[in-house]
Amino acid sequence: MSRKDRFALFLFALIFIVLIGVTGYTLLLDLNFIDALYMTIITISTVGYAEVSSMTPEAKLFSIFLIIISLGSVGYMFTRIVSSLMEGDIRKAIRRRMMERRISDYNDHYILCGAGETGWHAMKRFQKSNVNLVVIDKDEQVIEELHEEGVSAILGDATMDETLIRAGIERAKGLICSLSKDSDNVFTVLTARELNEKLYIVSRAIDKNSHDKLKRAGANNTISPDEIGGSRMAALMLRPNVISFLDIITHAGEVVLDLEDVVICDSSSIMNQTLREVRIPEKTGLIVLAIKKNLKKKLQFNPHSDEILEVGDTMIVLGTQDQIKTLRRLACDKGDRIHDKKHQLD
Repeated sequence: MSRKDRFALFLFALIFIVLIGVTGYTLLLDLNFIDALYMTIITISTVGYAEVSSMTPEAKLFSIFLIIISLGSVGYMFTRIVSSLMEGDIRKAIRRRMMERRISDYNDHYILCGAGETGWHAMKRFQKSNVNLVVIDKDEQVIEELHEEGVSAILGDATMDETLIRAGIERAKGLICSLSKDSDNVFTVLTARELNEKLYIVSRAIDKNSHDKLKRAGANNTISPDEIGGSRMAALMLRPNVISFLDIITHAGEVVLDLEDVVICDSSSIMNQTLREVRIPEKTGLIVLAIKKNLKKKLQFNPHSDEILEVGDTMIVLGTQDQIKTLRRLACDKGDRIHDKKHQLD
């Protein structure tokens, strides 16, 4: 039974007992409504005020009966409601304390500011990647729902220094800012950048002119959900087969295959070998879509099999997470860079 239902039941029981008392005293003592109500209330509450009329034996027995049922039912219901409220507050306090301890142990985690529609989808993607995430939102109900799901969440204003500090901003690896106003996003990005210069920041941009402002404030990248949504709708109309293929790859949000970057490290067993010699598709099942040579900015799409893999080279591959983990072991890439890029091929 919910707290609201318990309160309604308590109120109904109280009204019912009062009606019984008023009716009984009216009939037994021949009282008017006000005097009968007064006798009922002082009897139920057991305050001990003087009676308004001489008590007959029947009225005394009725008073005993009224006290018993009022103490037994109304008293019980009142105790249950108070206990429920106290238990709820204690439970919230304990859960909040455990959450703060867990967040204090996080290192190289991610922070998500704003748990709206955009933030919710970002949170689900983080959960699939099985990484530590702290969500910040000003809506208490949203935070309680996230706590119920076991998500590390903080109630507060993401634009405030103390809120970001509680989220472990100094130890965080990256921050996503998906607040509902560009001004709040700019202020949050600026505050986060001041608190952690190495932080990788991605921010939502609502207005088309906000991208530059956010980057000047300290964002590494900006995303406009409206622009992406509009481009996708146009692509579905103009290139439906291509979009259908991409949906099959990503299983329309339930990721089966993923695009990842894998870096060749100096202790890798595949260093200084060609793609033909390494045989990545045969060993891992991955498809190598592109290579970004070390110290070069441009990606080489569909690389030649004679391409030599050198230290610092980055391979963009398509496959499952297990296949990608296999290639990371071959490349000695722990995937613990400042941020793990998800490359988009235009």
